[in-house]
Amino acid sequence: MTATDPAKIGSKTLCQADPVEDFTLQDFRGKQVSLSDFADQQLVVLAFMGTECPLARLYAPRLQELSQQYAEKGVVFLAIDANSHDSLTEIGAFVHEYGLKIPFLKDVGNVVADAVAAERTPEVFLLDQQRVVRYRGRIDDQYGIGYIRDEPETRNLAEAIDSLLAGEPVATPKTDAVGCLIGRVRKPDENTNVTYSNQIARILQDNCVECHRSGQIGPFALTEYDEVAGWSGMIAEVVAEQRMPPWHATEDSLTFGNERRLTQVEKQLIYDWVAAGAPQGDPDVLPKPMEFIEGWNLPEEPDDIVHMSEQPFTVPAEGAVEYQYFFTDGWEEDRWFKAVEVRPTNTAVVHHVAVFARVPGQFDRRNGGFGSFLATYVPGLRAQPFPQGMAKRIPAGSELVFQVHYTPIGTEQPDRSMAGFVWADPKEITHEVTTVTTSAGNLRIPPHANDYKTEATSHTLPKDALLLGMMPHMHLRGKSAFYELHWGENETKNLLSVPRYDFNWQTFYRVAEPLSLPAGSRVSLR
Repeated sequence: MTATDPAKIGSKTLCQADPVEDFTLQDFRGKQVSLSDFADQQLVVLAFMGTECPLARLYAPRLQELSQQYAEKGVVFLAIDANSHDSLTEIGAFVHEYGLKIPFLKDVGNVVADAVAAERTPEVFLLDQQRVVRYRGRIDDQYGIGYIRDEPETRNLAEAIDSLLAGEPVATPKTDAVGCLIGRVRKPDENTNVTYSNQIARILQDNCVECHRSGQIGPFALTEYDEVAGWSGMIAEVVAEQRMPPWHATEDSLTFGNERRLTQVEKQLIYDWVAAGAPQGDPDVLPKPMEFIEGWNLPEEPDDIVHMSEQPFTVPAEGAVEYQYFFTDGWEEDRWFKAVEVRPTNTAVVHHVAVFARVPGQFDRRNGGFGSFLATYVPGLRAQPFPQGMAKRIPAGSELVFQVHYTPIGTEQPDRSMAGFVWADPKEITHEVTTVTTSAGNLRIPPHANDYKTEATSHTLPKDALLLGMMPHMHLRGKSAFYELHWGENETKNLLSVPRYDFNWQTFYRVAEPLSLPAGSRVSLR
């Protein structure tokens, strides 16, 4: 078996008449495993996996289930890790974490991946008894980029196996695998002017490392060269598709203090670096590692910390998890806070948290009556105090409602999210902060409508006010959101344009400077 030029992978198509040649790889313990070891098995599944790819992690238990399901029918599963940045130690930890019994092999130099033109993790190749590829692509359609279904609608791999075992051709021999690009071995051009040490590390520190570091929601760290080089192709892809950094406001919106946007120059530097083979450059010119506050990000220690529940909630290993609601007692008297931070205890599985205050007996999930909004946690959002003299009130006797959206990662995980409050002196408060909901209720979207539009308008402001920020929230049906300010006869101002709303990123757009809203004005949301 000979290796293929990684630069040509993606345009290569494996001829179905050619059997996959024998190969020998080692597992994380050093045991050698060859394809020919399974000559007596009817079918072989080659499953390309990665230890940090979110979709590979979600599908690891599924592979084990399928292996057990088909073991007595002469079908063997081999997991193969061709990522240059995944070590044997990491593979061993992955196997242990997910309780995998199938052989998990390391494809050093991505030789096998090149031979079959594997591109992503997870991606599977189903070989018949002559070891000819009869199906390649995804395992099923339960998980993808930006969605999780309760159950798969199409079980592609299982259906292909059933067809071959029945002596029938596979109805759909190829599907598009969805997941992470395999981190292939690259040949860096050390003569290029764009290197990791000189430019790329700085771009990542300014825009990515906040989430992509140990213990944060980013599925892998981007703090070391070897790791970044392994993910270089994927980095270029998500930047080109505008999936990362997660920022969806257009440039004609207001200026926001928490903007996450790469410049065209930064994007081109990334593309040039990847095209040059992701060279490291001179480590002596690396920027100083960033220091992050691991505790509370508040201007001072919180005066009160409220947990969502007495005991942690256990997030299941897989499947879609409905929004979870937790209720806890508030305070007997009015409380004013000038800063608040909502913190999960397990950022790997917490998509977002919203905290509300409601008077007991007035909350009904069926009609969306959550009470008054207090604060939220979304990945990458840093807690900031309100401007001087501003505070938000929690009415006396209110309960705190924690609404938590969890995303499974392939293993059961605990979480006990909390909120920390810094109280304000009522004598120093000049402005009350409120959250106004601008929503269109009773939507009736026609069947199959591609661009159904509706508009809602906030109440007319009775007095002058200041706009601090906006947060579009439309669940899975929403596609776009546009905020405008209206006043006078026909005066309008564009506040926020989000032409490509993404449910996976519940972004709060915090204006850089509070915007004056005159009495009599209103905000519309389309």
